[in-house]
Amino acid sequence: MLLSVIVPVYNEERTLEELLRRVQNVDLEKEIICIDDASRDGSFAILTRVAAENPNIRVLRHEVNQGKGAAIRTGLRAIKGDIAVIQDADLEYDPKEYFVLIGPILDGRADVVFGSRFLGGPHRVHLFFHYLANKFLTFVSNVFTNLNLTDMETCYKVMRREVVERLNLETNRFGVEPEITAKVARMRARVYEVPISYSGRDFNEGKKIGWKDGFPALWAILKFNLWAGSVEPLPRPDRPAGR
Repeated sequence: MLLSVIVPVYNEERTLEELLRRVQNVDLEKEIICIDDASRDGSFAILTRVAAENPNIRVLRHEVNQGKGAAIRTGLRAIKGDIAVIQDADLEYDPKEYFVLIGPILDGRADVVFGSRFLGGPHRVHLFFHYLANKFLTFVSNVFTNLNLTDMETCYKVMRREVVERLNLETNRFGVEPEITAKVARMRARVYEVPISYSGRDFNEGKKIGWKDGFPALWAILKFNLWAGSVEPLPRPDRPAGR
């Protein structure tokens, strides 16, 4: 089993090298695909140096900043693994959680796994209004997808390769989270949630997403649930005879 770790990067020089060290320390066979989205700091130089020292790290680059969704799209197109996980380049999400995240897929129970920050894992207490916005967007998304997720906006979305091949992502920026959610629901993927830890940043520590990003996310929920084109259904796994 090869795990493909997709790391979108934009101006993350303060945390990037430590994040990559933590991903490398996870005892799983993996490739790490880093997509530099035209960073203006030293992120690309760090990626180039670290990749030269680690043959399992590949670096892709956008010459013009396009957004997190575009970086994820570029990364997913390049995967070679059986399972893909999206990993932010900051230190809010802990790569040690990979074992928990891929468990339902390896057991044959799930096609997609969301890591939920609201199912009981340890997390930093902060930014109440971000919490409210997240819960609101998750609620609206659930109304249209008929899923009962607790954390649609989580970074940690883990998918079998067969799911990735059917996503055909369009969103360039932060609307990618509801787009992925809508499309896995429409392809009738088996979706699981597992609890994860979370060490959230504030704006002084480099957090980029703000309240204004909620409007594109809301639009993405409506667009990809009501007006988007068809999504190729995911074939159901073989079931034992008599079931």
